[in-house]
Amino acid sequence: MTKESFTINGESLLKKVKELIAEGNVRKITITDKSGKEIASFPLTFGVVGALLLPMLAAVGAIAALITECTITVEREEEPVHEENKQ
Repeated sequence: MTKESFTINGESLLKKVKELIAEGNVRKITITDKSGKEIASFPLTFGVVGALLLPMLAAVGAIAALITECTITVEREEEPVHEENKQ
């Protein structure tokens, strides 16, 4: 797994989380405040769609309304490395 972090303002939080979920290779999203305290963590299993995401997105929306700045840490599945054919 690889980890990537984004510092983002509360207004953009929900949009960014939706974008990350749409990528499909995200396994876990953790939201921390600017002091580094974990606010929420959402594990994402492969194939989570539709109604199963609604409670999580509602929670992210509520968090976004309460904070001005946060960091999103994303754990991704590593893509298999493909060797390129050298010609």
